Amino acid sequence: MKKIKYLIIGAGPSGLTLAHSLLNRGISLSQILVLEKENVAGGLCRSEIVDGGPIDIGGGHFLDVKHKDVLEFLFRFLPQNEWIRYDRVSKINLHDQMIDHPLESNLWQFSIDTQVDYLESIAQAGCVQGADKPEAFADWCRWKFGSRVADDYMLPYNRKIWSMDPNLLGTYWLYKLPNVSFRETLQSCLQGKPYGSLPAHGVFLYPKKYGYGEVWRRMGEALGSSLKTKTTIESVDIEKRIINKTWEADYIFNSAPWESWLKWTLQIPSDIEDEIRKLYKVSIDVDYKSENLETKAHWIYEPDESIPHHRKLIRSNFVSNSRGYWTETNSARSNNTSEWRHRNEFAYPVNTINKRDSISKILDWAKSKKIIGFGRWGTWEHMNSDIAVKSALELSMNF
Repeated sequence: MKKIKYLIIGAGPSGLTLAHSLLNRGISLSQILVLEKENVAGGLCRSEIVDGGPIDIGGGHFLDVKHKDVLEFLFRFLPQNEWIRYDRVSKINLHDQMIDHPLESNLWQFSIDTQVDYLESIAQAGCVQGADKPEAFADWCRWKFGSRVADDYMLPYNRKIWSMDPNLLGTYWLYKLPNVSFRETLQSCLQGKPYGSLPAHGVFLYPKKYGYGEVWRRMGEALGSSLKTKTTIESVDIEKRIINKTWEADYIFNSAPWESWLKWTLQIPSDIEDEIRKLYKVSIDVDYKSENLETKAHWIYEPDESIPHHRKLIRSNFVSNSRGYWTETNSARSNNTSEWRHRNEFAYPVNTINKRDSISKILDWAKSKKIIGFGRWGTWEHMNSDIAVKSALELSMNF
């Protein structure tokens, strides 16, 4: 039996960051072990070479520039001069017209009549009229943006991503959406320019010569023998924190989906098992298309429900010396393809109305066993990679 202090499940951005941050705090490399089932580190941020260029197997992943501590940390592994800085160009394909994202900030790009229709609808929205904020997502969309924006874009787009009734989603996660007031929307239309705050990745970095997975691959490589890839977890003794009857840890840090634990152990209490089964996920297919598109956009949102995919990533516009693009599609909506496809069984955690209660109970129980949930799947939080890094850096300070 190999005894270690910190055992980390999953070598995605969260697990890799936590391991290196613990090293920075003086923990010996021999006291840290990261287990990863894939043959390379990176998790959902891994990249593969397809048709002469990289594709990010988890969909579109980009490094936001807002958090300087995150940038400084990652530049240790992939220096700043190996990244290209981009001003985000993202579009929404709506009414056979490419409109800049976010929609509510760029209604001025439509015809005058269409702008008036949208503005009239927004003026009647619940938040403008002083109505109480709803708790369910679909109701919130109409309350926040008016029925026209909700029915044309927000609701069909979210039905495509989640493949469920949008009113099963809560509203607690909507801090991710840009906040644009009716006054700003009207001013935008009158002056013909966007108002309001930029959404995530308004400015982003992407590697010059590689896919986004390169920085995580290097981080994994730097861990040496403390990273064990191609390692499938077969069993967990929760009370003794023993994994695969091989490693005994003082603490286990879990960034794997909690439903995986139902296969690894029989020691989960029935009430916690019930909460785990209440958690929802979405599987996403990433499909490569070799044709070149005439657009300057980095990605394009597709709310039309007759089209299977919900987003296109125009690789040739952010990956040097490449062609083509890839799409992201909820696996339940995918058609057959003759080109390259990667299916992510665990792509997005779903923010159902009662998710916060369920994950809180799971995390409290796990913590009592010195098992710490963190990262996208350990906290069941749809966090971007920069937030995953920042959260792991903060977590390490407590151990």
